[in-house]
Amino acid sequence: MPKQVDHEARRRAIAEAVCRLADESGLEGVTLRDVAARAQVSMGAVQRCFRTKEEMLVFALGYVGERVADRVRARLLRSPAQSAGTALGHAATEVSLLRQEHRAEARVWLAFLAQAAVSEPLAVLLRANYAALEDVFTGLVAEATAPTADADARRAARTLLALADGLTGHVLVGHLTPEAAHELLDSHLAALLRT
Repeated sequence: MPKQVDHEARRRAIAEAVCRLADESGLEGVTLRDVAARAQVSMGAVQRCFRTKEEMLVFALGYVGERVADRVRARLLRSPAQSAGTALGHAATEVSLLRQEHRAEARVWLAFLAQAAVSEPLAVLLRANYAALEDVFTGLVAEATAPTADADARRAARTLLALADGLTGHVLVGHLTPEAAHELLDSHLAALLRT
């Protein structure tokens, strides 16, 4: 009887291998051969899961995006009695990937972001991820600040998302310490919630 293979579990294992390799040497260090070795599967198994390297990278980026989104959702659900402002702060903190335990994920995210500048399939997925996060942030901003118009909440959400996302790079290259980045994020949130 042939061995049953959980294809979704294998795809996730391959995505994990892509992420580990990207963390070590960027996406230029991700080859099908190295991914297969890191995932402990054959090259044929990788090729059965993904027709092309780009398809594999798109899946891996989606996998990383889902992990971040899952943490944001979990953080929001953990304390349902929290204020919208507190929830917004938690969501922005999760997106910024500033904590030490998320440093590898931040390097991988930025590697994908750089590659998306020259890969339309990756760019499409990133735009969808950012749009979904912007929607969450917009709802929280609207609830926390009671803006005069939906456009005000949307603009504030975009600004906060861009700040949270941008701080990741500043910390990774050593321009800001994680503490300084948190201070900037907290300062921006405090100003936003005062309006």
